Amino acid sequence: MGEKARYIVTINRQFGSLGRPIARMLSERLGINYYDRDIVDQTAKKMNMPVSEISELEESARTGFFSMKYPLGMGTTDVQDKIFKEQKMLIENIAGKESCILVGRCADAILKDYPNLIRIFIYAPKKERMKVCIKDFQMSEGEAKRMILEVDKARDRYHKQYAGYLPGDLNYVNLAVDSSFLGVEGTVDFLESYIRKALEKKTK
Repeated sequence: MGEKARYIVTINRQFGSLGRPIARMLSERLGINYYDRDIVDQTAKKMNMPVSEISELEESARTGFFSMKYPLGMGTTDVQDKIFKEQKMLIENIAGKESCILVGRCADAILKDYPNLIRIFIYAPKKERMKVCIKDFQMSEGEAKRMILEVDKARDRYHKQYAGYLPGDLNYVNLAVDSSFLGVEGTVDFLESYIRKALEKKTK
């Protein structure tokens, strides 16, 4: 791509749609870093909290016990809000320094006014995601069904809470792609071409 202005690719994804390996391979193709769990690790260090605790809190707008604490629907706990605020600052700091791929964590909404922003949503039919869970994650069929349901719901809830819309809302996405159609490498080929052409248009 030569010497270009900084750009950001955000990727939201359904559980089992292979979004993480796609993001990793795409970052290698484009020669830029990708950030996913790194943001959780950095947040945990800054807040002096265990990574497991951050992970549990960050992607669930908590119900049950916390809805009892906030009977008037006042939102999530103070801790969860602080986690989001810390992650928001980290994402803005990263975007201010380098071109990169940011996976999840409402980066698409946080950076909505960023000039060279490309927002991607990766999905796949449930039966294909089941296959990934069973083959790649070594889950039973029951575990796969439960994880797909629970993780998708948690991600949707988190994104709705802090972004104001669902991660797959096409009003806020530049490209939605079914990863099962072309597989990981084929999807990366397609996304690489799309991003390069989009940047050429954006930076003309």
